[in-house]
Amino acid sequence: MSRNELAWQSKLVLLLVLPVAGTDVVLQTQSWLEQRPSVAAWTLGLSALLGLLTWKLRAATPGAAAAGGLITANLMFSTAALPYAPWRTALVPVLAVSLLAFGATRVGRRQKERLGTAEERKGRVAAQIAANLGMAVMVSNDAAQTWLNANHWLALAHMPLLAAALASMAEAAADTVSSEVGQVLSGRPRMLTTLRRAEPGTDGAVSLAGTLAGVIAAAIVSSLGVLALHGDAGVFSVSCAGSVFGLFFDSLLGATFERGGWLNNDAVNFLSTASAAGLALGLMALAR
Repeated sequence: MSRNELAWQSKLVLLLVLPVAGTDVVLQTQSWLEQRPSVAAWTLGLSALLGLLTWKLRAATPGAAAAGGLITANLMFSTAALPYAPWRTALVPVLAVSLLAFGATRVGRRQKERLGTAEERKGRVAAQIAANLGMAVMVSNDAAQTWLNANHWLALAHMPLLAAALASMAEAAADTVSSEVGQVLSGRPRMLTTLRRAEPGTDGAVSLAGTLAGVIAAAIVSSLGVLALHGDAGVFSVSCAGSVFGLFFDSLLGATFERGGWLNNDAVNFLSTASAAGLALGLMALAR
């Protein structure tokens, strides 16, 4: 199938993520305006500023910048606590993901342009933002925590959900960095499924340098997230494990379903972050 024929998958990701994020932001804004207006002001203001900056830097289209601002506000509200400080919310790991992706896409840009694998200069579109950060929204909002508590699936649900959200964000950073850096630092990568040589930028192809760069990126996001959100060594370990699993799962989906024309890149990215979050939740459940 062509990319246009699979465009519905990108739209589905948007429909799954943005209504959840938007509804939660509206409800949380109303709640914080009643309790502590400054929390709402800081959250909405910084989220809007981040969206504006990504647009001005041409890292995202206007629609993507708006989607990113909405998702950032959702994640900040979901992790806000009193006494409030913006740097004690999910703003920190979101910034880490954004900066790592921004830097990685610009490493060796001329070489990537010669290969035909460089990201478009207009920046990322809304579906790409939702695919990379949407799973963090799905697992960290109030509805997810209420469901876990009601079903008694995990005691102290905050930490498992924190680990899952961090794992999904760390996987998003790892995937982008491994792909972008691997094209520059490595020669011809190998297909994950057959270990045969492939052209740089081939779906499902991996390289040692790219994988190591991705793991480092995942560790950076996880460590900063743990520091900002008062996590512990267990959350860090589980988040890293989930993100690395998701990184390889992404390559597996790319080598099979994406190359076979069944999934597009947005669907692969969303499912990969979901696998990272799922493994993190599973590991936290086993540890309880």
